[in-house]
Amino acid sequence: MIRRFQALPLRSRLALLTATAVAVAVAAVAVTCWLLARTQLHNELDTSLRNTSAPLGTVAAAWDACRTDGSAPPSGRTFAYVQIVDSEGNRCVAADSQPVKVQQDDLAVARGVDFYALHSSTTDDGAEVRVHTSRMPVPGFRGELTVSVSRPLYEIDASLNRLALLLTALAGVGVVAAGAAGLWVARTGLKPVDRLTDAVEHVARTEDLTVRIPAEGDDEIARLSRSFNQMTAALASSRDRQAQLIADAGHELRTPLTSLRTNIELLARSEQTGRALPPDDRVALLASVKAQMTELAALIGDLQELSRPDSATPGPVQVVALHDIARTALERARLRGPELTITSELRPWYVRAEPAALERALVNVLDNAVKFSPPGGTVEVVLDRGVLTVRDHGPGVAPEELPHVFERFWRSPSARALPGSGLGLSIVARTVQQAGGEVELRPAEGGGTVAVIGLPGAPAPPPPSVVADERVDQA
Repeated sequence: MIRRFQALPLRSRLALLTATAVAVAVAAVAVTCWLLARTQLHNELDTSLRNTSAPLGTVAAAWDACRTDGSAPPSGRTFAYVQIVDSEGNRCVAADSQPVKVQQDDLAVARGVDFYALHSSTTDDGAEVRVHTSRMPVPGFRGELTVSVSRPLYEIDASLNRLALLLTALAGVGVVAAGAAGLWVARTGLKPVDRLTDAVEHVARTEDLTVRIPAEGDDEIARLSRSFNQMTAALASSRDRQAQLIADAGHELRTPLTSLRTNIELLARSEQTGRALPPDDRVALLASVKAQMTELAALIGDLQELSRPDSATPGPVQVVALHDIARTALERARLRGPELTITSELRPWYVRAEPAALERALVNVLDNAVKFSPPGGTVEVVLDRGVLTVRDHGPGVAPEELPHVFERFWRSPSARALPGSGLGLSIVARTVQQAGGEVELRPAEGGGTVAVIGLPGAPAPPPPSVVADERVDQA
């Protein structure tokens, strides 16, 4: 049963649940109304019996008939049944009354134990009645007689039956109306969901990420619509960036591959024709091939680095000494620019990052400074309270070019003749952001460029217990 219900469409389930809830509520209200009406009618009947006294003439006639021939013959139904009861349980039934069975409560009144009795009983024919028994004086009789006045319950039962039919009919109409209202509410309430479903199916079918759903209000459907719009916008942006990366990578790979193919074809033609190249030309050609292969390897490595998700890291994050990594990067930079003067002032600073990625980022920044420094120039490196500055005395970057320096494959017009892929600063920005820091490139006073990298951390390493806990959490 549950599986069949779950197999129904959401709209049908909502309508069915609404109809069921209303049916239960209507049934509870109908039963409560019927019970309250029944109690009220019985209370009114009891009040009427308490306030009703049997006519003295009727009681006297019943007493005279009982003394002469033992009973008065009943004839039809009346508004109330009257009979006299003695202490032995004998009855004297008034004319036009039905004989009612005597109960112990009636005997208690006849024997003087109680002043009155109010209870339910039945006639000799089995009809239910409500009985009120009390004592009353009768002319011609010394003392008081015990008189029972009874009212039949068929009138109340008939009213209750009519009320039950009316409530049943109203409940049925209410359930049907509730089902129709539930279906209307389900259709109206699920229209935004239908639009969202159509949009998702359209995206899945056509891969069109420009679809947007109108989001009005602050309810759950509006929040879901806005989340869908944000998701499609993010996917479209990611796809555009991916296409741009592929196009830029193809463009950057084409130049070294073309040059490499040309040089290899020259070497191959020299071997095929038997015409040896001059030794100097051959050495220069091999050196060019080697440089182009190195450039290709660096470009492929940069592309692999940028192809990783932004949330991923190439290795485990740990507490590292930024000053030690900067010192290692400085040694590599001095090898690439031996004619330059590279000064450094490194104060201790510890950060949480991936060591290899952070070292590569610092090497890229220093390589950039070495590349643009004039022969015999100076590169100044300072690390103070988590802020690493690298200043060169090169031509600098034009103000209009600064917003683009961290874009992938972007190279300034003055740098396009120099080796490089335009990915170095993109990798720097990515690595620094993953470590929770910020990077900036700005013009330096007096000429040149200053690269500023700020990383959160501390001047002293954390206690060994904290480091051990971090390693356990990462494991």
